[in-house]
Amino acid sequence: MLERAHTQLSMRAQCGLLGLARSGVYYQPAAPGAAALAVEEALLEAHLRAPMYGVRRLAAELQRAGHAVGHTRVRRLMRHHGLRALMPRRSFSRPGPGRQRYPYLLSGVHVDRANQAWATDITYIRLATGFVYVVALLDIHSRYIVGWTLSTSLDAVFCVETLQNAMARHGAPETVNMDQRAQFTSAAYLSTLEAAGVAISMDGKGRVFETS
Repeated sequence: MLERAHTQLSMRAQCGLLGLARSGVYYQPAAPGAAALAVEEALLEAHLRAPMYGVRRLAAELQRAGHAVGHTRVRRLMRHHGLRALMPRRSFSRPGPGRQRYPYLLSGVHVDRANQAWATDITYIRLATGFVYVVALLDIHSRYIVGWTLSTSLDAVFCVETLQNAMARHGAPETVNMDQRAQFTSAAYLSTLEAAGVAISMDGKGRVFETS
């Protein structure tokens, strides 16, 4: 909409006509510094070690590690990375409006062939200028990574595309197991599995303590 090389209207005039502040037009976001990246990495690692910790306990962990952070900053970073404390909540077993729940299908199942069952999860990778997220699909029998994708955001799109590409290369598995995070319970992800005739398996309450 704004034309920096306009021959008749200066940037000041264009901003005035559109009601825009020139400071916003010229602003260029700065890359996070080393200290900010260290705080983000420490937060993600603390969440992986103790996913049941909320804002206050994570802030205390970071402070004990020598990072000068408060609750507000930790809360903002958790929202940015899509993190939340994992704990039993009131009516936790009830599905939300419009959300379908699926049982865990692999308890006691002996996976003895390729494409019998896949598992998927999301993690993060630190780069020099920030963080990216990686979703991976693993064939449980062969331990082969049948698909993976990097993304700078945590929307469901990159998960759906990874699943579609993996099935195009290797065929649809009999079962896919995942946790109940928003990306995997999205309508787009579940409809892709259902359209391919894949049985949907989800980790549920107590699954982390199973040894079979």
